[in-house]
Amino acid sequence: MSEELVIDGLLTRWSANERAGMPLLVLLHGYAADEHDLFGLLPYLPDGIAVASVAAPLTPPWPMPGRSWYAIEDLTEPDPATVTAAAEAFLRWLADAARDAPSVALLGFSQGAAVALQSLRLAPERVDAVVALSGYVASGTLGGDEVLAETRPPVFWGRGTNDDVIPAARIAHTADWLPSHSDLSGRVYTGLTHSISEAELGDVHTFLTKWLERSAAS
Repeated sequence: MSEELVIDGLLTRWSANERAGMPLLVLLHGYAADEHDLFGLLPYLPDGIAVASVAAPLTPPWPMPGRSWYAIEDLTEPDPATVTAAAEAFLRWLADAARDAPSVALLGFSQGAAVALQSLRLAPERVDAVVALSGYVASGTLGGDEVLAETRPPVFWGRGTNDDVIPAARIAHTADWLPSHSDLSGRVYTGLTHSISEAELGDVHTFLTKWLERSAAS
């Protein structure tokens, strides 16, 4: 991409003003949504964390609403360079926002899940756990992949049987890649479309509680 993407930190929604020293969970919304979209998940998340919901750096073509992490030109084979550019922009934001956080987890939906996983691959030392909902791993190889194959950070991958947005090839690639690069947990939810269910949120709560327990023990 010709210009470096920039995330507007002023648009970030925070769960609390006093967050120094607290584990940080960052929410990354999907295509045509914004920083307000996933903020409604707060009641389903564990206590004792700071939560930040980030606005993606791009806007989709009119008349689509909201924001996007990268342009959608071919969903069957998204350009991994665009996913990487979005993840690099996110990591620049994270470098400042998470400076006092003892542990960082990411929760992304759809495009946000792809960017969360790409961020883990680019900077495995800065991301301790990832929740990827209705998303996928971008193709290609990145510098952190070998590290992930050794360290196996915890990743939760949730998706629905009736999700007709993410192509089967992307699902197959992700199902092959994640077990060899993470401590993978997750679930395929019967009847769920390209969305999030209460059952899934219960599983996410359990996963994030374990992340917090590991953080407290380290």
